[in-house]
Amino acid sequence: MLTVGLTGGIGSGKSAVAARLARCGAVLVDADRVSREVVAPGTEGLAEIVAAFSERVLGADGALDRAALGAVVFADQTARRTLETIIHPRVRARTAELVAAAPPDAIVVNDVPLLVEVGLAPTYHLVIVVQTAVTTRLQRLARYRGMNRAEARRRIAAQADDVRRREVADAVLTNDGALDELNTAIDALWADRLLPYEANVRERRSVPPPRVELIEADPTWPQQYARLAARIRHAVAPADLRIDHIGSTAVPGLAARDVIDIQLTVPRLADADGPLAERLGDAGFPRLPGEWWDTHRPSGDGRWAKRLHGGADPARPVRLHIRETASPGWRYALLLRDHLRAEADQRAAYLLSKRELAASPPDAEGPLTATDRWFDEAHLRAEGWAARTGWRP
Repeated sequence: MLTVGLTGGIGSGKSAVAARLARCGAVLVDADRVSREVVAPGTEGLAEIVAAFSERVLGADGALDRAALGAVVFADQTARRTLETIIHPRVRARTAELVAAAPPDAIVVNDVPLLVEVGLAPTYHLVIVVQTAVTTRLQRLARYRGMNRAEARRRIAAQADDVRRREVADAVLTNDGALDELNTAIDALWADRLLPYEANVRERRSVPPPRVELIEADPTWPQQYARLAARIRHAVAPADLRIDHIGSTAVPGLAARDVIDIQLTVPRLADADGPLAERLGDAGFPRLPGEWWDTHRPSGDGRWAKRLHGGADPARPVRLHIRETASPGWRYALLLRDHLRAEADQRAAYLLSKRELAASPPDAEGPLTATDRWFDEAHLRAEGWAARTGWRP
Protein backbone atom coordinates (compact mmCIF):
# COMPACT_ATOMS: atom_id res chain seq x y z
CA MET A 1 0.00 0.00 0.00
CA LEU A 2 1.17 3.50 -0.82
CA THR A 3 -0.01 6.41 1.32
CA VAL A 4 -0.08 9.86 -0.22
CA GLY A 5 -0.73 13.12 1.58
CA LEU A 6 -2.51 15.74 -0.53
CA THR A 7 -2.68 19.34 0.61
CA GLY A 8 -2.99 22.90 -0.62
CA GLY A 9 -4.31 26.23 0.55
CA ILE A 10 -7.95 27.13 0.59
CA GLY A 11 -9.08 27.91 -2.96
CA SER A 12 -6.10 26.15 -4.56
CA GLY A 13 -8.24 23.53 -6.32
CA LYS A 14 -7.13 20.64 -4.15
CA SER A 15 -10.56 19.03 -4.39
CA ALA A 16 -10.23 18.86 -8.18
CA VAL A 17 -6.92 17.06 -7.78
CA ALA A 18 -8.42 14.64 -5.26
CA ALA A 19 -11.32 13.87 -7.59
CA ARG A 20 -9.00 13.21 -10.52
CA LEU A 21 -6.78 10.91 -8.45
CA ALA A 22 -9.88 9.00 -7.36
CA ARG A 23 -10.85 8.57 -11.02
CA CYS A 24 -7.35 7.24 -11.67
CA GLY A 25 -8.00 4.56 -9.06
CA ALA A 26 -6.88 6.02 -5.74
CA VAL A 27 -8.69 5.27 -2.50
CA LEU A 28 -9.59 8.76 -1.30
CA VAL A 29 -9.80 9.65 2.38
CA ASP A 30 -11.12 13.20 2.73
CA ALA A 31 -10.09 14.79 6.03
CA ASP A 32 -12.86 17.41 5.77
CA ARG A 33 -15.47 14.68 5.37
CA VAL A 34 -13.98 12.71 8.25
CA SER A 35 -13.86 15.86 10.39
CA ARG A 36 -17.60 16.31 9.82
CA GLU A 37 -18.25 12.69 10.69
CA VAL A 38 -16.46 12.88 14.06
CA VAL A 39 -18.53 15.92 15.16
CA ALA A 40 -21.90 14.78 13.84
CA PRO A 41 -24.91 15.11 16.19
CA GLY A 42 -24.67 12.67 19.09
CA THR A 43 -20.90 12.27 18.96
CA GLU A 44 -18.47 12.91 21.79
CA GLY A 45 -16.62 15.27 19.48
CA LEU A 46 -19.60 17.61 19.14
CA ALA A 47 -20.26 17.51 22.87
CA GLU A 48 -16.68 18.55 23.58
CA ILE A 49 -16.87 21.42 21.07
CA VAL A 50 -20.04 22.75 22.69
CA ALA A 51 -18.39 22.51 26.10
CA ALA A 52 -15.44 24.56 24.80
CA PHE A 53 -17.29 27.18 22.70
CA SER A 54 -20.89 27.11 23.99
CA GLU A 55 -24.10 26.42 22.07
CA ARG A 56 -23.54 29.48 19.89
CA VAL A 57 -21.72 27.14 17.46
CA LEU A 58 -24.84 24.97 17.02
CA GLY A 59 -27.48 25.42 14.36
CA ALA A 60 -31.22 25.30 14.94
CA ASP A 61 -31.20 21.57 14.15
CA GLY A 62 -28.60 20.82 16.83
CA ALA A 63 -25.83 20.14 14.31
CA LEU A 64 -22.55 22.00 14.26
CA ASP A 65 -22.78 25.37 12.52
CA ARG A 66 -19.39 25.33 10.83
CA ALA A 67 -19.65 28.94 9.67
CA ALA A 68 -20.32 30.12 13.22
CA LEU A 69 -17.47 28.01 14.56
CA GLY A 70 -15.16 29.25 11.81
CA ALA A 71 -15.93 32.87 12.67
CA VAL A 72 -14.74 32.13 16.22
CA VAL A 73 -11.60 30.12 15.60
CA PHE A 74 -10.17 31.84 12.52
CA ALA A 75 -9.99 35.11 14.43
CA ASP A 76 -8.46 33.58 17.58
CA GLN A 77 -5.33 31.44 17.48
CA THR A 78 -5.91 30.03 20.97
CA ALA A 79 -9.46 29.03 20.08
CA ARG A 80 -8.24 27.40 16.87
CA ARG A 81 -5.71 25.33 18.80
CA THR A 82 -8.39 24.26 21.26
CA LEU A 83 -10.55 23.10 18.37
CA GLU A 84 -7.62 21.21 16.86
CA THR A 85 -7.02 19.29 20.10
CA ILE A 86 -10.63 18.14 19.95
CA ILE A 87 -10.89 17.25 16.28
CA HIS A 88 -7.44 16.14 15.13
CA PRO A 89 -7.03 13.02 17.33
CA ARG A 90 -10.49 11.82 16.29
CA VAL A 91 -9.78 12.48 12.63
CA ARG A 92 -6.49 10.59 12.86
CA ALA A 93 -8.14 7.59 14.50
CA ARG A 94 -10.95 7.43 11.95
CA THR A 95 -8.49 7.94 9.07
CA ALA A 96 -6.41 5.03 10.33
CA GLU A 97 -9.52 2.83 10.25
CA LEU A 98 -10.28 3.82 6.65
CA VAL A 99 -6.69 3.26 5.51
CA ALA A 100 -6.58 -0.14 7.20
CA ALA A 101 -9.70 -1.15 5.27
CA ALA A 102 -8.10 -0.39 1.87
CA PRO A 103 -6.72 -3.25 -0.29
CA PRO A 104 -3.04 -4.13 0.20
CA ASP A 105 -2.15 -2.82 -3.28
CA ALA A 106 -4.08 0.43 -2.90
CA ILE A 107 -2.80 3.94 -3.39
CA VAL A 108 -4.49 5.79 -0.54
CA VAL A 109 -4.71 9.55 -0.99
CA ASN A 110 -5.41 11.44 2.22
CA ASP A 111 -6.80 14.89 1.39
CA VAL A 112 -5.68 17.00 4.37
CA PRO A 113 -6.02 20.81 4.26
CA LEU A 114 -3.85 21.28 7.38
CA LEU A 115 -1.28 18.58 6.65
CA VAL A 116 1.62 21.02 7.03
CA GLU A 117 0.22 22.80 10.06
CA VAL A 118 -0.18 19.62 12.11
CA GLY A 119 3.11 18.05 11.00
CA LEU A 120 1.74 14.98 9.20
CA ALA A 121 4.10 15.01 6.19
CA PRO A 122 6.54 12.35 7.52
CA THR A 123 3.71 9.85 7.96
CA TYR A 124 3.18 9.48 4.18
CA HIS A 125 5.27 7.87 1.48
CA LEU A 126 4.80 10.99 -0.63
CA VAL A 127 3.26 14.43 -0.26
CA ILE A 128 1.56 16.29 -3.11
CA VAL A 129 1.04 20.03 -2.78
CA VAL A 130 -1.39 21.96 -4.98
CA GLN A 131 -0.02 25.45 -5.51
CA THR A 132 -2.04 28.33 -6.88
CA ALA A 133 -1.44 32.08 -6.97
CA VAL A 134 -3.17 33.98 -4.17
CA THR A 135 -4.99 36.23 -6.62
CA THR A 136 -6.48 33.17 -8.32
CA ARG A 137 -7.48 31.69 -4.97
CA LEU A 138 -9.22 34.93 -3.95
CA GLN A 139 -11.20 34.93 -7.19
CA ARG A 140 -12.27 31.31 -6.73
CA LEU A 141 -13.31 31.84 -3.11
CA ALA A 142 -15.49 34.78 -4.15
CA ARG A 143 -16.97 33.00 -7.19
CA TYR A 144 -17.59 29.52 -5.78
CA ARG A 145 -17.99 30.10 -2.04
CA GLY A 146 -19.40 33.61 -1.98
CA MET A 147 -16.63 34.70 0.38
CA ASN A 148 -15.81 38.39 0.61
CA ARG A 149 -12.23 39.44 -0.02
CA ALA A 150 -11.40 40.30 3.60
CA GLU A 151 -12.67 36.96 4.90
CA ALA A 152 -10.87 35.09 2.13
CA ARG A 153 -7.59 36.78 3.01
CA ARG A 154 -8.06 35.91 6.68
CA ARG A 155 -8.63 32.26 5.79
CA ILE A 156 -5.55 32.17 3.58
CA ALA A 157 -3.40 33.88 6.23
CA ALA A 158 -4.53 31.37 8.88
CA GLN A 159 -2.97 28.51 6.89
CA ALA A 160 0.64 27.67 6.06
CA ASP A 161 2.09 29.72 3.22
CA ASP A 162 3.46 28.36 -0.05
CA VAL A 163 7.04 28.33 1.22
CA ARG A 164 6.18 26.03 4.12
CA ARG A 165 4.14 23.76 1.87
CA ARG A 166 6.94 23.44 -0.67
CA GLU A 167 9.30 22.36 2.11
CA VAL A 168 7.28 19.16 2.61
CA ALA A 169 6.29 18.66 -1.04
CA ASP A 170 7.63 15.70 -2.98
CA ALA A 171 5.48 16.76 -5.93
CA VAL A 172 3.99 20.18 -6.67
CA LEU A 173 0.97 20.56 -8.96
CA THR A 174 0.52 24.12 -10.21
CA ASN A 175 -3.13 24.97 -10.71
CA ASP A 176 -3.17 28.41 -12.29
CA GLY A 177 -4.19 27.26 -15.77
CA ALA A 178 -6.93 25.26 -17.40
CA LEU A 179 -8.41 22.13 -15.84
CA ASP A 180 -7.17 20.02 -18.76
CA GLU A 181 -3.59 21.05 -18.01
CA LEU A 182 -4.00 20.09 -14.37
CA ASN A 183 -5.53 16.73 -15.27
CA THR A 184 -2.69 15.96 -17.67
CA ALA A 185 -0.15 16.61 -14.91
CA ILE A 186 -2.10 14.44 -12.45
CA ASP A 187 -2.36 11.56 -14.92
CA ALA A 188 1.40 11.68 -15.57
CA LEU A 189 2.14 11.72 -11.85
CA TRP A 190 -0.14 8.73 -11.35
CA ALA A 191 1.32 6.64 -14.18
CA ASP A 192 4.98 7.57 -13.90
CA ARG A 193 5.42 7.82 -10.15
CA LEU A 194 2.56 6.67 -7.95
CA LEU A 195 1.82 3.34 -9.63
CA PRO A 196 5.46 2.16 -9.76
CA TYR A 197 6.10 3.54 -6.27
CA GLU A 198 3.26 1.46 -4.85
CA ALA A 199 4.51 -1.69 -6.59
CA ASN A 200 8.04 -1.05 -5.34
CA VAL A 201 6.89 -0.66 -1.73
CA ARG A 202 4.72 -3.76 -1.90
CA GLU A 203 7.43 -5.87 -3.53
CA ARG A 204 10.28 -4.41 -1.44
CA ARG A 205 12.07 -3.17 -4.55
CA SER A 206 14.40 -0.20 -4.62
CA VAL A 207 15.21 2.21 -7.45
CA PRO A 208 18.80 1.88 -8.72
CA PRO A 209 20.79 5.11 -8.65
CA PRO A 210 22.36 6.48 -11.83
CA ARG A 211 25.66 4.70 -12.47
CA VAL A 212 28.13 7.59 -12.60
CA GLU A 213 26.32 10.43 -14.35
CA LEU A 214 27.02 13.75 -12.67
CA ILE A 215 24.70 16.72 -12.54
CA GLU A 216 25.40 20.19 -11.25
CA ALA A 217 24.73 20.75 -7.56
CA ASP A 218 21.03 20.97 -6.78
CA PRO A 219 20.34 23.49 -3.99
CA THR A 220 17.26 21.48 -2.99
CA TRP A 221 19.24 18.34 -2.09
CA PRO A 222 19.43 19.29 1.62
CA GLN A 223 15.67 19.91 1.64
CA GLN A 224 15.04 16.58 -0.06
CA TYR A 225 17.25 14.90 2.54
CA ALA A 226 15.29 16.57 5.33
CA ARG A 227 12.01 15.10 4.03
CA LEU A 228 13.54 11.63 3.71
CA ALA A 229 15.13 11.84 7.16
CA ALA A 230 11.80 12.83 8.69
CA ARG A 231 10.17 9.72 7.17
CA ILE A 232 12.98 7.51 8.41
CA ARG A 233 12.75 9.05 11.88
CA HIS A 234 9.01 8.37 11.90
CA ALA A 235 9.55 4.79 10.70
CA VAL A 236 12.09 3.89 13.40
CA ALA A 237 10.27 5.61 16.28
CA PRO A 238 10.24 5.33 19.23
CA ALA A 239 13.96 4.63 18.80
CA ASP A 240 15.85 7.94 18.73
CA LEU A 241 18.59 7.14 16.21
CA ARG A 242 21.06 9.53 14.67
CA ILE A 243 20.45 10.32 10.99
CA ASP A 244 22.96 12.17 8.79
CA HIS A 245 23.12 13.42 5.23
CA ILE A 246 26.37 12.03 3.79
CA GLY A 247 27.97 11.64 0.38
CA SER A 248 28.41 14.21 -2.36
CA THR A 249 24.88 15.64 -2.22
CA ALA A 250 25.64 16.65 1.39
CA VAL A 251 28.45 18.96 0.23
CA PRO A 252 27.08 22.33 -0.97
CA GLY A 253 28.06 23.27 -4.49
CA LEU A 254 29.51 19.86 -5.42
CA ALA A 255 28.35 18.19 -8.62
CA ALA A 256 27.21 14.65 -7.91
CA ARG A 257 25.12 11.70 -8.95
CA ASP A 258 21.50 12.50 -8.23
CA VAL A 259 21.19 10.13 -5.28
CA ILE A 260 20.68 11.08 -1.65
CA ASP A 261 23.01 9.15 0.68
CA ILE A 262 21.82 8.88 4.26
CA GLN A 263 23.49 7.32 7.28
CA LEU A 264 21.39 5.79 10.04
CA THR A 265 23.31 5.01 13.21
CA VAL A 266 22.48 1.99 15.37
CA PRO A 267 24.11 0.96 18.67
CA ARG A 268 24.73 -2.56 17.35
CA LEU A 269 24.49 -3.72 13.75
CA ALA A 270 22.13 -6.50 14.82
CA ASP A 271 19.65 -3.73 15.70
CA ALA A 272 19.33 -3.03 11.97
CA ASP A 273 17.71 -6.42 11.34
CA GLY A 274 14.24 -7.76 12.11
CA PRO A 275 11.55 -5.22 13.00
CA LEU A 276 13.60 -2.16 12.13
CA ALA A 277 14.31 -3.43 8.62
CA GLU A 278 10.61 -4.24 8.17
CA ARG A 279 9.52 -0.78 9.30
CA LEU A 280 11.96 0.86 6.91
CA GLY A 281 10.66 -1.33 4.09
CA ASP A 282 7.08 -0.37 4.90
CA ALA A 283 8.11 3.30 4.82
CA GLY A 284 9.57 2.95 1.31
CA PHE A 285 13.20 2.11 2.13
CA PRO A 286 13.59 -1.61 1.35
CA ARG A 287 16.73 -3.49 2.34
CA LEU A 288 19.06 -4.44 -0.50
CA PRO A 289 19.93 -8.14 -0.64
CA GLY A 290 23.43 -9.44 -0.06
CA GLU A 291 26.27 -8.47 2.23
CA TRP A 292 27.65 -4.94 2.31
CA TRP A 293 30.96 -3.76 3.72
CA ASP A 294 33.06 -0.69 4.34
CA THR A 295 36.73 -1.22 3.49
CA HIS A 296 39.52 0.19 5.61
CA ARG A 297 41.43 3.01 3.92
CA PRO A 298 44.13 3.40 2.84
CA SER A 299 45.57 -0.01 3.69
CA GLY A 300 42.54 -2.04 2.61
CA ASP A 301 43.40 -4.67 5.24
CA GLY A 302 40.10 -4.60 7.08
CA ARG A 303 36.39 -4.31 6.47
CA TRP A 304 33.29 -3.67 8.54
CA ALA A 305 29.78 -4.87 7.84
CA LYS A 306 26.89 -2.49 7.28
CA ARG A 307 23.31 -2.75 6.07
CA LEU A 308 22.21 -1.02 2.90
CA HIS A 309 18.68 0.03 2.01
CA GLY A 310 17.40 1.79 -1.10
CA GLY A 311 14.45 4.01 -1.95
CA ALA A 312 11.23 2.83 -3.59
CA ASP A 313 10.26 6.22 -5.05
CA PRO A 314 11.08 6.09 -8.79
CA ALA A 315 11.70 9.84 -8.82
CA ARG A 316 14.15 9.89 -5.90
CA PRO A 317 17.05 7.41 -5.75
CA VAL A 318 18.26 6.89 -2.19
CA ARG A 319 20.97 4.88 -0.48
CA LEU A 320 20.45 4.39 3.24
CA HIS A 321 23.62 3.14 4.93
CA ILE A 322 23.02 1.64 8.37
CA ARG A 323 26.23 1.57 10.40
CA GLU A 324 27.18 0.84 13.95
CA THR A 325 28.06 3.76 16.18
CA ALA A 326 31.75 4.73 15.99
CA SER A 327 32.62 2.04 13.44
CA PRO A 328 35.40 3.10 11.01
CA GLY A 329 32.98 3.31 8.08
CA TRP A 330 30.56 5.42 10.12
CA ARG A 331 33.32 7.80 11.16
CA TYR A 332 34.84 8.09 7.68
CA ALA A 333 31.51 8.97 6.04
CA LEU A 334 31.16 11.94 8.40
CA LEU A 335 34.83 12.90 8.23
CA LEU A 336 35.02 13.00 4.43
CA ARG A 337 31.80 14.98 4.20
CA ASP A 338 32.97 17.59 6.70
CA HIS A 339 36.47 17.78 5.19
CA LEU A 340 35.03 18.44 1.73
CA ARG A 341 32.66 21.02 3.15
CA ALA A 342 35.57 22.84 4.78
CA GLU A 343 38.29 22.63 2.10
CA ALA A 344 37.63 24.09 -1.36
CA ASP A 345 40.78 22.61 -2.91
CA GLN A 346 39.78 19.12 -1.79
CA ARG A 347 36.31 19.60 -3.29
CA ALA A 348 37.91 20.60 -6.57
CA ALA A 349 40.23 17.57 -6.61
CA TYR A 350 37.38 15.25 -5.73
CA LEU A 351 35.18 16.68 -8.47
CA LEU A 352 37.97 16.29 -11.05
CA SER A 353 38.34 12.63 -10.10
CA LYS A 354 34.59 12.09 -10.38
CA ARG A 355 34.43 13.76 -13.79
CA GLU A 356 37.23 11.52 -15.06
CA LEU A 357 35.31 8.49 -13.84
CA ALA A 358 32.06 9.73 -15.41
CA ALA A 359 33.79 10.26 -18.77
CA SER A 360 35.45 6.83 -18.83
CA PRO A 361 34.07 3.82 -20.77
CA PRO A 362 32.16 1.34 -18.59
CA ASP A 363 34.95 -1.23 -18.78
CA ALA A 364 37.86 1.16 -18.25
CA GLU A 365 40.08 0.43 -15.25
CA GLY A 366 42.31 3.49 -15.22
CA PRO A 367 39.90 6.14 -13.83
CA LEU A 368 38.49 3.66 -11.30
CA THR A 369 41.99 2.99 -10.02
CA ALA A 370 42.67 6.73 -9.96
CA THR A 371 39.51 7.33 -7.95
CA ASP A 372 40.43 4.62 -5.45
CA ARG A 373 43.88 6.18 -5.11
CA TRP A 374 42.31 9.61 -4.60
CA PHE A 375 40.13 8.22 -1.81
CA ASP A 376 43.12 6.59 -0.14
CA GLU A 377 45.07 9.84 -0.26
CA ALA A 378 41.99 11.85 0.76
CA HIS A 379 41.59 9.70 3.86
CA LEU A 380 45.08 10.60 5.01
CA ARG A 381 44.52 14.29 4.26
CA ALA A 382 41.16 14.23 6.05
CA GLU A 383 42.70 12.63 9.13
CA GLY A 384 45.37 15.32 9.14
CA TRP A 385 42.67 17.99 8.88
CA ALA A 386 40.76 16.38 11.75
CA ALA A 387 43.86 16.39 13.93
CA ARG A 388 44.59 20.06 13.16
CA THR A 389 41.03 21.28 13.72
CA GLY A 390 39.97 19.01 16.57
CA TRP A 391 37.13 17.60 14.47
CA ARG A 392 34.86 15.06 16.10
CA PRO A 393 32.00 13.18 14.43
